[in-house]
Amino acid sequence: MKEDVLEQIVDDYLQFDGYFTRHNVRFSPSRDHDGYIASEDSVSSDVDVVGFNPRKRGRARVVVVSCKAWQSGFDANAKLAELRDEKKGPKRPTWKHFRELWIPKWSDAFRDAIFDLSGQRNFTYLIAVTTLKGDGTAWGKDPTIAKHLAGCTVGFLPLEVMWRRMLAELKETPAPSEIGRLAQLLKAADLTPAPDVT
Repeated sequence: MKEDVLEQIVDDYLQFDGYFTRHNVRFSPSRDHDGYIASEDSVSSDVDVVGFNPRKRGRARVVVVSCKAWQSGFDANAKLAELRDEKKGPKRPTWKHFRELWIPKWSDAFRDAIFDLSGQRNFTYLIAVTTLKGDGTAWGKDPTIAKHLAGCTVGFLPLEVMWRRMLAELKETPAPSEIGRLAQLLKAADLTPAPDVT
């Protein structure tokens, strides 16, 4: 069972689109990397969901999703400014939430892990969020992120987009996940209308 609710929704969302999914894919810098520091780099990080669709081509064939289920939402402008050291961040440095995007030794390890799993170095990287505030497109254009994920697409996946898709796709056959089943029951009770997906 997947622990994070947003992760479960991402899983259903990708499966509706024909993706096979894998969770909590671990990665850590190689000890041979020039910047490796044992005291900082020996504990693995992980990415929440990786989807693989053999019927798709190019970067859409593999989708990698990092989930940020922050109830206050995700302020794309503020977080990018924190990463760039243009704005003071919280106690824990912001790059630690996005080490695969920002730190070379971690991005190398991340891309190697995705390649080992999927056979692809170019993929779609999405940050799933409860709600997106600010300009999400700036992340894919940022020079540091663009360098570390060269050849990849970078974007955001708001909960509203996934929830609308889930409600539109679910029928009467019991859903395979707890979140999917809950969505079915809410839909059946007319507590949440099925939206149009455009």
